[in-house]
Amino acid sequence: MRRLVLVLACAVTLAACGDGINEGVNEGRDTRGTIDDVTLHTADTVQPPTTDPTATDPSGSDTTGSDTTEVTPNDDDPFHWEQVDVGLEEGYLEVPLDYDDPTGATVSLYVVRHLAVDPAARIGTLLVNPGGPGYGGSVLAFSAEGIYGQDLLDQFDIVGWDPRGTGLSEPAIDCIDDYDRFFGLDSSPDTPQERQALIDAGTEFGESCQRNNAELLAFIGTESSARDMDSIRRALGEEKISYFGFSYGSELGATWATLFPDTVRAAVLDGAVDPTVGYLQQNIQQAAGFEATFATFLAQCSAAPMCAFYNGGNAEGAYDQLAEEIDAAPISVDPARTAVTQGVLTTAVADAMYDQGYWPQLEQALADLQAGDGQGILDLYDDYYGYYGAEWDDSLEAYFAIGCLDDPGSTGPDDLYSHEAEFAAAAPRLGRGWMAELTFCSVWPVPPAPTLAITGEGAGPIMVVGTTGDPATPLQSTRNMATALEDGHLVIVTADQHTGYGVNGCVNGTVDAYLVDPTAPLGDEITCD
Repeated sequence: MRRLVLVLACAVTLAACGDGINEGVNEGRDTRGTIDDVTLHTADTVQPPTTDPTATDPSGSDTTGSDTTEVTPNDDDPFHWEQVDVGLEEGYLEVPLDYDDPTGATVSLYVVRHLAVDPAARIGTLLVNPGGPGYGGSVLAFSAEGIYGQDLLDQFDIVGWDPRGTGLSEPAIDCIDDYDRFFGLDSSPDTPQERQALIDAGTEFGESCQRNNAELLAFIGTESSARDMDSIRRALGEEKISYFGFSYGSELGATWATLFPDTVRAAVLDGAVDPTVGYLQQNIQQAAGFEATFATFLAQCSAAPMCAFYNGGNAEGAYDQLAEEIDAAPISVDPARTAVTQGVLTTAVADAMYDQGYWPQLEQALADLQAGDGQGILDLYDDYYGYYGAEWDDSLEAYFAIGCLDDPGSTGPDDLYSHEAEFAAAAPRLGRGWMAELTFCSVWPVPPAPTLAITGEGAGPIMVVGTTGDPATPLQSTRNMATALEDGHLVIVTADQHTGYGVNGCVNGTVDAYLVDPTAPLGDEITCD
């Protein structure tokens, strides 16, 4: 359950976050078709190159791109920019499908540029990514004025792109039409039959992804996307660019900085993934982080009679009993949808833990579930997986395609389930639920890509931001990223949410000042209470 993505309305802006899913999490997690007056482009299959592919090939099969900061745009306007609003442009950039075969097939990256408000003060390009993996980043450029400080808006072209296989980039990963059949299953199997049901579902899911996206799956990983970032840099005509990545975007940014250190002007990694451990251990860390945040939620509820799930001051015991009851007898909400299983319940809890602004909604949903009404829990589950009443968002399919290629976390189901006790120990309430998604990677049909050691060597100072109560990327994870980088500098924000930018003026001012002038002295660790 490594859905590492910025919750746009709450984790970045200072706006109130208590207005429910449709005005919060959905806005940050559904990155396509939500912006007015934007031309939406349909995805095609992988196409042969229509422009000179060598113009945007960062370094072929080199393990780093530090040998070049070459600027070689393939024509006067390789993006074919179209204006969609004042100071806002969209376009597409052709890049190689396989950077080891730069004259072969291409993919088309959807790119949006929010032009610097003050052209005379323009510093350069700030490339941005919201996390995932699997989410498009164009939304951050569309929404730039509600996210970034005025200094950044004035002095940078803020460029967001949908990484290969996601959003409006072409082709986009599309595997299945109905998530319920795969993700409504019992995610904490108590019997061999329940475990085999998860394995069978994962196998079917992977086979469907391979059947529908055969040419793309082997080239969808983080390293390929990092090379795309350098292709974007070259096509923009910039010798160096700046970067701001949230959540999984920290992993992407650190990969880019390691491959192409000479092209890094500045980089901010907010809510950072731990680069010192593999996918399995990252998930154990994450399960423990969500468990700790959920324990805080329950304790606060037990101490507050106004909490809808108060239960006489024993919200903890009430939840444990409710989870057992749901495991034994799932509650049906809609005959056409999944019942509220223990897996659905765990997913709903995880969705609400990304930001405290959604805790009142979870309180009421749990209280309703006690009374036999599972709609509120199903709403949170739907939000996590991107179901908005008509169709499922494809970001989860891209999430698996990218994550399982980068690191499946195990050599197979038997290897994975040998770690079941570790998950249960790290997160007694939620840990075993993390293993359902890991099961899908354990039977993924595409061999994993080679692992790149993250160092950022030669990239200069990189700012790493973490919060004290981040469930998705716990503070230790962020510390480990800062330590792994040759010149990492840590900013610690006191907050119970995922990612720190936008929490207070201290972190906003610290980040903005660094991006404007990355040569200014930085302390090894800065605290923003």
